[in-house]
Amino acid sequence: MPHIIHVAGARPNFMKIAPIVDAFAREGTLRQTLVHTGQHYDSAMSHIFFDELGIPRPDVDLGVGSASHAVQTARIMIEFEKVVLDSHPDLVLVVGDVNSTVACALVAAKLGVPVAHVEAGLRSFDWGMPEEINRVVTDRLSDLLFTTEESGNHNLRAEGVPDERIHFVGNVMIDTLLAHRDRALATGIVQQLGVKPGSYGVVTLHRPSNVDSLETLGPIAEALAHIAKKRPILFPAHPRTRANLERFGLMEALGDVRILAPLGYLEFLGLTAQAGFVLTDSGGIQEETTVLGVPCLTARPNTERPVTVTEGTNRLIEPTRDAILDAVASLENAPVGGGRQPPLWDGHAAERIVDVVKAFLRERSGAPVRT
Repeated sequence: MPHIIHVAGARPNFMKIAPIVDAFAREGTLRQTLVHTGQHYDSAMSHIFFDELGIPRPDVDLGVGSASHAVQTARIMIEFEKVVLDSHPDLVLVVGDVNSTVACALVAAKLGVPVAHVEAGLRSFDWGMPEEINRVVTDRLSDLLFTTEESGNHNLRAEGVPDERIHFVGNVMIDTLLAHRDRALATGIVQQLGVKPGSYGVVTLHRPSNVDSLETLGPIAEALAHIAKKRPILFPAHPRTRANLERFGLMEALGDVRILAPLGYLEFLGLTAQAGFVLTDSGGIQEETTVLGVPCLTARPNTERPVTVTEGTNRLIEPTRDAILDAVASLENAPVGGGRQPPLWDGHAAERIVDVVKAFLRERSGAPVRT
Protein backbone atom coordinates (compact mmCIF):
# COMPACT_ATOMS: atom_id res chain seq x y z
CA MET A 1 0.00 0.00 0.00
CA PRO A 2 1.50 3.39 -0.97
CA HIS A 3 2.64 5.48 1.98
CA ILE A 4 2.32 9.27 2.30
CA ILE A 5 3.80 11.50 4.98
CA HIS A 6 1.86 14.70 5.68
CA VAL A 7 3.71 17.56 7.36
CA ALA A 8 2.16 20.22 9.58
CA GLY A 9 4.03 22.57 11.83
CA ALA A 10 2.36 25.93 12.39
CA ARG A 11 -1.17 27.15 13.04
CA PRO A 12 -2.10 27.88 9.38
CA ASN A 13 -0.97 24.37 8.36
CA PHE A 14 -3.57 22.60 10.46
CA MET A 15 -6.56 24.11 8.65
CA LYS A 16 -4.95 23.08 5.36
CA ILE A 17 -3.96 19.55 6.33
CA ALA A 18 -7.29 18.60 7.98
CA PRO A 19 -9.39 18.11 4.81
CA ILE A 20 -6.49 16.37 3.04
CA VAL A 21 -6.03 13.78 5.79
CA ASP A 22 -9.79 13.25 5.88
CA ALA A 23 -10.07 12.84 2.10
CA PHE A 24 -7.26 10.26 2.00
CA ALA A 25 -8.83 8.38 4.92
CA ARG A 26 -12.17 8.19 3.11
CA GLU A 27 -10.44 7.02 -0.07
CA GLY A 28 -8.78 4.28 1.94
CA THR A 29 -6.13 2.88 -0.40
CA LEU A 30 -3.09 4.77 0.90
CA ARG A 31 -1.31 4.64 4.25
CA GLN A 32 -0.85 7.99 5.96
CA THR A 33 1.64 9.23 8.53
CA LEU A 34 1.04 12.66 10.04
CA VAL A 35 4.14 14.50 11.26
CA HIS A 36 3.83 17.55 13.51
CA THR A 37 7.15 19.39 13.55
CA GLY A 38 6.30 21.35 16.69
CA GLN A 39 7.07 24.70 15.07
CA HIS A 40 4.02 26.00 16.96
CA TYR A 41 4.19 24.11 20.19
CA ASP A 42 1.73 25.50 22.77
CA SER A 43 -1.85 24.28 22.97
CA ALA A 44 -3.36 27.64 22.04
CA MET A 45 -1.35 27.75 18.82
CA SER A 46 -1.45 24.10 17.72
CA HIS A 47 -2.91 21.13 19.58
CA ILE A 48 -6.37 22.66 20.00
CA PHE A 49 -6.69 22.56 16.22
CA PHE A 50 -6.36 18.79 16.14
CA ASP A 51 -9.29 18.52 18.55
CA GLU A 52 -11.52 21.08 16.83
CA LEU A 53 -10.90 19.93 13.27
CA GLY A 54 -11.04 16.20 13.97
CA ILE A 55 -7.47 15.58 12.82
CA PRO A 56 -5.98 12.36 14.19
CA ARG A 57 -3.24 12.90 16.73
CA PRO A 58 0.12 13.13 14.96
CA ASP A 59 1.94 9.86 14.48
CA VAL A 60 5.21 11.72 15.00
CA ASP A 61 5.85 14.96 16.92
CA LEU A 62 9.33 16.34 16.25
CA GLY A 63 8.98 18.89 19.07
CA VAL A 64 11.44 21.38 17.61
CA GLY A 65 9.99 24.46 19.31
CA SER A 66 10.86 28.09 18.71
CA ALA A 67 14.21 29.41 17.52
CA SER A 68 15.74 31.59 14.81
CA HIS A 69 14.87 30.73 11.22
CA ALA A 70 18.19 28.97 10.65
CA VAL A 71 18.16 27.00 13.90
CA GLN A 72 14.52 26.01 13.62
CA THR A 73 14.86 24.92 9.99
CA ALA A 74 17.99 22.93 10.81
CA ARG A 75 16.34 21.16 13.76
CA ILE A 76 13.35 20.19 11.63
CA MET A 77 15.61 18.82 8.88
CA ILE A 78 17.66 16.75 11.30
CA GLU A 79 14.62 15.19 12.97
CA PHE A 80 12.55 14.76 9.83
CA GLU A 81 15.36 12.99 7.99
CA LYS A 82 15.23 10.26 10.64
CA VAL A 83 11.49 9.82 10.03
CA VAL A 84 11.89 9.53 6.26
CA LEU A 85 14.80 7.08 6.49
CA ASP A 86 12.85 4.95 8.95
CA SER A 87 9.49 4.88 7.17
CA HIS A 88 10.41 4.89 3.44
CA PRO A 89 7.44 6.99 2.18
CA ASP A 90 6.36 7.11 -1.45
CA LEU A 91 5.48 10.80 -1.17
CA VAL A 92 5.93 13.69 1.26
CA LEU A 93 3.10 16.23 1.21
CA VAL A 94 3.76 19.71 2.61
CA VAL A 95 1.40 22.67 2.90
CA GLY A 96 1.81 26.44 3.03
CA ASP A 97 4.97 28.47 3.38
CA VAL A 98 6.37 28.14 6.91
CA ASN A 99 9.81 26.87 7.92
CA SER A 100 8.44 23.34 8.36
CA THR A 101 7.31 23.38 4.73
CA VAL A 102 10.66 24.15 3.17
CA ALA A 103 12.68 22.10 5.67
CA CYS A 104 10.76 18.89 5.07
CA ALA A 105 10.60 19.43 1.31
CA LEU A 106 14.37 19.81 1.22
CA VAL A 107 14.93 16.63 3.24
CA ALA A 108 12.59 14.61 1.02
CA ALA A 109 14.10 15.93 -2.21
CA LYS A 110 17.65 15.15 -1.08
CA LEU A 111 16.57 11.60 -0.21
CA GLY A 112 14.90 11.17 -3.61
CA VAL A 113 11.34 11.06 -2.26
CA PRO A 114 8.75 12.93 -4.38
CA VAL A 115 7.32 16.10 -2.85
CA ALA A 116 3.78 17.49 -3.22
CA HIS A 117 3.24 21.14 -2.30
CA VAL A 118 -0.25 22.29 -1.44
CA GLU A 119 -0.73 26.05 -1.97
CA ALA A 120 2.00 26.27 -4.59
CA GLY A 121 2.75 29.21 -6.84
CA LEU A 122 1.72 32.06 -4.54
CA ARG A 123 4.08 35.01 -4.86
CA SER A 124 4.30 38.39 -3.12
CA PHE A 125 7.53 39.19 -5.04
CA ASP A 126 8.83 40.57 -1.74
CA TRP A 127 12.11 38.93 -0.78
CA GLY A 128 11.95 40.67 2.59
CA MET A 129 9.31 38.11 3.59
CA PRO A 130 10.78 34.82 4.85
CA GLU A 131 7.65 33.08 3.59
CA GLU A 132 8.41 34.14 0.03
CA ILE A 133 11.77 32.40 0.17
CA ASN A 134 10.10 29.30 1.60
CA ARG A 135 7.48 29.29 -1.18
CA VAL A 136 9.94 29.62 -4.04
CA VAL A 137 12.35 26.99 -2.71
CA THR A 138 9.58 24.52 -1.91
CA ASP A 139 8.05 24.88 -5.36
CA ARG A 140 11.42 24.32 -7.00
CA LEU A 141 11.79 21.05 -5.08
CA SER A 142 8.26 19.73 -5.69
CA ASP A 143 7.04 17.11 -8.15
CA LEU A 144 3.35 17.95 -7.68
CA LEU A 145 2.35 21.60 -7.32
CA PHE A 146 -1.23 22.15 -6.17
CA THR A 147 -2.42 25.71 -6.79
CA THR A 148 -5.28 27.68 -5.26
CA GLU A 149 -5.75 30.41 -7.86
CA GLU A 150 -4.84 31.23 -11.45
CA SER A 151 -2.04 33.58 -10.41
CA GLY A 152 -0.22 30.57 -8.96
CA ASN A 153 -0.41 28.75 -12.29
CA HIS A 154 0.92 31.82 -14.11
CA ASN A 155 3.77 32.31 -11.63
CA LEU A 156 4.94 28.71 -11.87
CA ARG A 157 4.87 28.70 -15.65
CA ALA A 158 6.86 31.94 -15.66
CA GLU A 159 9.46 30.19 -13.50
CA GLY A 160 9.72 27.32 -15.98
CA VAL A 161 7.66 24.67 -14.19
CA PRO A 162 6.22 22.20 -16.74
CA ASP A 163 2.43 22.19 -17.06
CA GLU A 164 2.20 18.50 -16.18
CA ARG A 165 3.45 19.26 -12.65
CA ILE A 166 0.95 22.07 -12.03
CA HIS A 167 -2.52 21.12 -10.76
CA PHE A 168 -5.16 23.79 -10.15
CA VAL A 169 -7.29 22.18 -7.43
CA GLY A 170 -8.75 25.06 -5.40
CA ASN A 171 -8.24 26.04 -1.80
CA VAL A 172 -8.14 23.50 1.05
CA MET A 173 -8.44 26.33 3.60
CA ILE A 174 -11.90 26.92 2.18
CA ASP A 175 -12.69 23.19 2.41
CA THR A 176 -12.15 23.55 6.15
CA LEU A 177 -14.07 26.80 6.44
CA LEU A 178 -17.15 25.49 4.64
CA ALA A 179 -17.11 22.23 6.60
CA HIS A 180 -16.97 24.01 9.98
CA ARG A 181 -18.79 27.33 9.45
CA ASP A 182 -22.02 26.23 11.14
CA ARG A 183 -20.12 24.86 14.14
CA ALA A 184 -18.16 28.10 14.34
CA LEU A 185 -21.31 30.20 14.44
CA ALA A 186 -22.73 27.88 17.11
CA THR A 187 -19.85 28.61 19.51
CA GLY A 188 -21.64 31.80 20.55
CA ILE A 189 -18.34 33.67 20.73
CA VAL A 190 -19.94 36.96 19.65
CA GLN A 191 -22.55 36.75 22.40
CA GLN A 192 -19.93 35.73 24.95
CA LEU A 193 -17.92 38.85 24.14
CA GLY A 194 -21.01 41.03 24.37
CA VAL A 195 -20.87 42.53 20.89
CA LYS A 196 -23.42 42.67 18.11
CA PRO A 197 -22.88 40.98 14.73
CA GLY A 198 -21.57 43.47 12.17
CA SER A 199 -20.78 46.13 14.76
CA TYR A 200 -17.16 45.31 15.55
CA GLY A 201 -13.76 44.99 13.94
CA VAL A 202 -11.32 42.10 14.34
CA VAL A 203 -7.56 42.67 14.29
CA THR A 204 -4.78 40.13 13.74
CA LEU A 205 -1.18 41.23 13.30
CA HIS A 206 1.95 39.12 13.51
CA ARG A 207 4.37 39.98 10.70
CA PRO A 208 7.73 41.36 11.87
CA SER A 209 7.40 44.34 9.53
CA ASN A 210 4.29 45.43 11.46
CA VAL A 211 4.92 44.38 15.05
CA ASP A 212 8.66 44.25 15.70
CA SER A 213 9.35 48.00 15.87
CA LEU A 214 7.83 50.82 17.88
CA GLU A 215 7.93 53.05 14.79
CA THR A 216 5.39 50.82 13.02
CA LEU A 217 3.41 49.27 15.86
CA GLY A 218 2.94 52.58 17.70
CA PRO A 219 0.95 54.33 14.94
CA ILE A 220 -1.11 51.15 14.38
CA ALA A 221 -1.99 51.16 18.09
CA GLU A 222 -2.98 54.83 17.86
CA ALA A 223 -5.30 54.13 14.93
CA LEU A 224 -6.94 51.17 16.67
CA ALA A 225 -7.49 53.23 19.84
CA HIS A 226 -9.15 55.97 17.80
CA ILE A 227 -11.47 53.51 16.02
CA ALA A 228 -12.31 51.78 19.32
CA LYS A 229 -13.87 55.01 20.60
CA LYS A 230 -16.69 54.50 18.08
CA ARG A 231 -16.99 50.73 17.67
CA PRO A 232 -15.69 47.61 19.43
CA ILE A 233 -12.25 46.43 18.30
CA LEU A 234 -11.34 42.86 19.23
CA PHE A 235 -7.68 41.93 18.97
CA PRO A 236 -6.80 38.23 19.48
CA ALA A 237 -3.08 38.87 19.89
CA HIS A 238 -0.35 36.56 18.67
CA PRO A 239 2.02 35.86 21.61
CA ARG A 240 4.90 37.75 19.98
CA THR A 241 2.65 40.69 19.12
CA ARG A 242 1.38 40.92 22.68
CA ALA A 243 4.94 40.71 24.02
CA ASN A 244 5.95 43.60 21.75
CA LEU A 245 2.96 45.70 22.78
CA GLU A 246 4.05 45.26 26.37
CA ARG A 247 7.75 45.79 25.61
CA PHE A 248 7.05 49.05 23.77
CA GLY A 249 4.65 50.27 26.47
CA LEU A 250 1.70 50.35 24.06
CA MET A 251 -0.95 48.49 26.05
CA GLU A 252 -2.27 51.72 27.54
CA ALA A 253 -2.09 53.47 24.16
CA LEU A 254 -4.60 50.93 22.80
CA GLY A 255 -7.32 52.54 24.89
CA ASP A 256 -10.60 50.67 24.55
CA VAL A 257 -9.22 47.98 22.20
CA ARG A 258 -9.98 44.58 23.71
CA ILE A 259 -6.90 42.37 23.70
CA LEU A 260 -7.90 38.69 23.65
CA ALA A 261 -5.87 35.54 24.06
CA PRO A 262 -5.33 33.55 20.84
CA LEU A 263 -8.60 31.83 19.92
CA GLY A 264 -9.21 28.33 18.66
CA TYR A 265 -10.13 27.87 15.04
CA LEU A 266 -13.89 27.60 15.57
CA GLU A 267 -14.14 30.61 17.86
CA PHE A 268 -11.99 32.74 15.60
CA LEU A 269 -13.97 31.72 12.51
CA GLY A 270 -17.23 32.50 14.32
CA LEU A 271 -15.86 35.91 15.33
CA THR A 272 -14.57 36.74 11.85
CA ALA A 273 -17.72 35.58 10.07
CA GLN A 274 -19.82 38.14 11.93
CA ALA A 275 -17.36 41.06 11.94
CA GLY A 276 -17.97 44.42 10.35
CA PHE A 277 -14.41 44.34 9.05
CA VAL A 278 -11.07 42.64 9.64
CA LEU A 279 -7.65 44.32 9.80
CA THR A 280 -4.90 41.77 9.28
CA ASP A 281 -1.51 40.93 7.81
CA SER A 282 -2.33 37.22 7.47
CA GLY A 283 -2.55 35.53 4.09
CA GLY A 284 -5.09 32.92 5.14
CA ILE A 285 -7.48 35.46 6.65
CA GLN A 286 -7.55 37.32 3.33
CA GLU A 287 -8.92 34.12 1.81
CA GLU A 288 -11.41 33.39 4.58
CA THR A 289 -12.91 36.88 4.57
CA THR A 290 -13.34 36.68 0.80
CA VAL A 291 -15.55 33.59 1.14
CA LEU A 292 -17.34 35.00 4.20
CA GLY A 293 -18.07 38.28 2.41
CA VAL A 294 -16.44 40.32 5.20
CA PRO A 295 -14.42 43.44 4.28
CA CYS A 296 -10.72 42.82 4.82
CA LEU A 297 -8.03 45.49 5.20
CA THR A 298 -4.58 43.98 4.76
CA ALA A 299 -1.81 46.06 6.31
CA ARG A 300 0.83 45.14 3.76
CA PRO A 301 2.20 46.66 0.55
CA ASN A 302 1.59 43.42 -1.37
CA THR A 303 -0.26 40.13 -1.30
CA GLU A 304 0.60 36.69 -2.60
CA ARG A 305 -3.15 36.10 -2.94
CA PRO A 306 -4.23 38.67 -5.56
CA VAL A 307 -7.53 36.93 -6.24
CA THR A 308 -8.73 38.16 -2.84
CA VAL A 309 -8.36 41.72 -4.16
CA THR A 310 -9.51 41.25 -7.75
CA GLU A 311 -12.50 39.05 -6.92
CA GLY A 312 -12.83 39.10 -3.15
CA THR A 313 -13.32 41.59 -0.33
CA ASN A 314 -9.67 42.39 0.37
CA ARG A 315 -7.96 45.78 0.13
CA LEU A 316 -4.25 46.50 0.64
CA ILE A 317 -3.42 49.46 2.87
CA GLU A 318 -0.27 50.96 4.35
CA PRO A 319 0.33 50.09 8.03
CA THR A 320 0.11 53.74 9.11
CA ARG A 321 -2.27 55.60 11.40
CA ASP A 322 -3.83 57.73 8.67
CA ALA A 323 -4.13 54.91 6.15
CA ILE A 324 -5.91 52.67 8.66
CA LEU A 325 -8.27 55.44 9.77
CA ASP A 326 -9.07 56.41 6.17
CA ALA A 327 -9.72 52.79 5.16
CA VAL A 328 -12.09 52.12 8.06
CA ALA A 329 -13.89 55.42 7.44
CA SER A 330 -14.32 54.52 3.77
CA LEU A 331 -15.98 51.24 4.77
CA GLU A 332 -18.54 53.17 6.80
CA ASN A 333 -19.31 55.43 3.85
CA ALA A 334 -19.18 52.81 1.07
CA PRO A 335 -19.05 49.25 2.45
CA VAL A 336 -17.24 46.63 0.38
CA GLY A 337 -19.59 44.25 -1.38
CA GLY A 338 -19.58 40.52 -0.91
CA GLY A 339 -17.20 39.93 -3.78
CA ARG A 340 -17.16 36.82 -5.92
CA GLN A 341 -16.13 33.34 -4.88
CA PRO A 342 -12.92 32.47 -6.74
CA PRO A 343 -12.97 29.43 -9.04
CA LEU A 344 -12.80 26.02 -7.31
CA TRP A 345 -13.14 27.49 -3.82
CA ASP A 346 -16.03 25.11 -3.40
CA GLY A 347 -15.08 22.75 -0.56
CA HIS A 348 -13.72 19.95 -2.76
CA ALA A 349 -10.04 20.85 -3.21
CA ALA A 350 -8.82 17.97 -1.03
CA GLU A 351 -10.72 15.44 -3.13
CA ARG A 352 -9.01 16.74 -6.26
CA ILE A 353 -5.63 16.44 -4.54
CA VAL A 354 -6.35 12.79 -3.70
CA ASP A 355 -7.20 12.04 -7.32
CA VAL A 356 -3.97 13.59 -8.60
CA VAL A 357 -1.80 11.86 -5.99
CA LYS A 358 -3.36 8.47 -6.72
CA ALA A 359 -2.70 8.89 -10.44
CA PHE A 360 0.88 10.03 -9.78
CA LEU A 361 1.65 7.05 -7.53
CA ARG A 362 0.04 4.60 -9.96
CA GLU A 363 2.27 5.93 -12.73
CA ARG A 364 5.33 5.48 -10.52
CA SER A 365 4.37 2.04 -9.21
CA GLY A 366 6.41 0.24 -11.80
CA ALA A 367 9.60 1.96 -10.61
CA PRO A 368 11.35 1.24 -7.31
CA VAL A 369 10.72 3.88 -4.63
CA ARG A 370 13.89 5.84 -3.92
CA THR A 371 14.96 6.06 -0.28
